[in-house]
Amino acid sequence: MKNKIILLACSVFIVGLATVATPGIAQPQQPGTKRTELQRHDLSTPGWEVIQARVDFDPAAVFSRHRHPGEEIIYVLEGMLEYRVEGKPPVTLKAGDVFFIPTGVAHSARNVGSGKAVELATYVVEKGKPLVTFIHQP
Repeated sequence: MKNKIILLACSVFIVGLATVATPGIAQPQQPGTKRTELQRHDLSTPGWEVIQARVDFDPAAVFSRHRHPGEEIIYVLEGMLEYRVEGKPPVTLKAGDVFFIPTGVAHSARNVGSGKAVELATYVVEKGKPLVTFIHQP
């Protein structure tokens, strides 16, 4: 019986370790934001996948400058968000608005409304690369 318990504990540990160590599974978080992965699927094009996530923003929260290894398609579910995309003027979107960010383009998002804001983000990205790469400013 004791051996079965030890074996079960080791199995749970190994499965948990594999989940934590698998690239792309952990979702980057920043203070005041929460990214929840909803689904992830391989595409028919080898080496590419689609990831869909819900991103919640507390009032005044900012998701700092970053980029993705593929396109991001945004649908604002709630509140108002301002997007700053490299080379373009800032854009403010409200619930029901959509937005497209091309591959590798630096951008940030900020909740500019008075309450919570939520987006549905769909990423068409190269498989195995980090979903988010933060851009550190000097």
